[in-house]
Amino acid sequence: MKLSELEYNLPADLIAQEPLPNRDDARLQIVDRKSRTVEHSRFYKLHQHLREGDLLILNDTRVFPARLKARKESGGEVELLLLRCENNPNNGNDNAWLALCKSHRPLKDNARLLLEDGTALRLLGQRRTGRVVVAAENGRALEEIAQQNATLALPHYIRREVRPDDSSDYQTVYARQTGAIAAPTAGLHFSEELLQRLRSQGVRIAQLTLHIGPGTFVPIRSGEVESHSMEAEWYSIPDPSISAIDHARRTGGRIVAVGTSVTRALESYAITADHDGFTGLFIHPGFRFKLTDAMITNFHMPHSTVLALVMAFAGRDVILNAYRDAIRHRYRFLSYGDAMLIV
Repeated sequence: MKLSELEYNLPADLIAQEPLPNRDDARLQIVDRKSRTVEHSRFYKLHQHLREGDLLILNDTRVFPARLKARKESGGEVELLLLRCENNPNNGNDNAWLALCKSHRPLKDNARLLLEDGTALRLLGQRRTGRVVVAAENGRALEEIAQQNATLALPHYIRREVRPDDSSDYQTVYARQTGAIAAPTAGLHFSEELLQRLRSQGVRIAQLTLHIGPGTFVPIRSGEVESHSMEAEWYSIPDPSISAIDHARRTGGRIVAVGTSVTRALESYAITADHDGFTGLFIHPGFRFKLTDAMITNFHMPHSTVLALVMAFAGRDVILNAYRDAIRHRYRFLSYGDAMLIV
């Protein structure tokens, strides 16, 4: 597949900069893969488009504030984006974290980085360009330090400062397992009331965890889409969810993945039979889905891995037609935007 096949014209004014006051007021575009038709609804009417016996699978990852601003002892500014805890005894610190690092000049090993509150971090090593391992000099847990000093890492296309409300707005109502630097945005549309309405009509709900990292936002740059390499992300599917998946398969219920992160976790499990681990699965057109029957997703950037995934699921022409329709009807795009249900 050529990179140019992931192109479409996204008007800048359709990129949502703010969430809606009510999560489930988002518009919902229904795309039927078989009939290749498109219809329009609202997210709070999702129960009208699912049926008894369907299994809705949510990603319960919780976003943590991951962006830290620091300075070198010489005064130079440094920005860190915490990725994950390393817990590697070989580096002499069991609370070391891997982080993306932005600095005008390369950092030296063992450099001290000072946060605004005076906390000192120590650079323990470097992995590859732009990636470092850091830990608190005083041994404090970096998660605790981040809660006090870091801000959310909103996507680059949200062109405003992070506000206090984002800490709840950029979080699903069912977020439980801390570890993501970005939200599973298809899930942002659910309210507690809508989830209860779905349960009451016989839609079963299960959860898994996939901690979304920076790889989701790295655009595809190679001319051949298949040449792109996804950065691995950690996932876990608990036993009750495995049982729910098996039950849906036996009874004919559809498995409805809420988001591309859930889809990648499900299809990784289908391929490897591993209930947890790191997955670097890159789904693009030509992929054969084994577990996912329907998908809820937002509208994605051109040249993105997530756009390639939804094209793999529904077909490139179907998705491009749906996107043109969404643009014509002034849908809101990307993380704080509207939603699509592919059936």
